[in-house]
Amino acid sequence: MSVTDENRLKEQVSHIVNTIQDGYLDDETGEVISGFDYLTDVLDIEYIVDSKKQYLGARILVAFGGPNIWINTRTQQVEGYWWGSTSIQSYNNDEMDIDGALSELYNC
Repeated sequence: MSVTDENRLKEQVSHIVNTIQDGYLDDETGEVISGFDYLTDVLDIEYIVDSKKQYLGARILVAFGGPNIWINTRTQQVEGYWWGSTSIQSYNNDEMDIDGALSELYNC
C-alpha cells in the first residue's frame, strides 16, 4: 500500500469523525439529520450486548470494499481498514445521537 492510499484512509476516517461530531446537514432543510436518518444508509449493524442481552453499543459498517470503515459507538471510535493499513480515530460528541438511535432500534 502506498503512502497516498494510507493518507486517503486517514482522510476518510477523519471525514466520518467530523460528520459524527458536527452532524450531517440535510440538503433541503439545512438542519442536522437524526441518528435514525443516518442509519438508513449503513451497510451493516453489529450490536454489542452483555450477558443479559442489554445494549452496550454497536459497530456500524459505513464503507466496504476498499476501505472498510466501521463506527464503534461503544468505544466512540471510527475504525478504517485497507489492506494492511489501519486508521482508528476517536470522537467525543455524537451530534446526531447515532448511539441513541441504535439503542432504541435494538430495544424495540
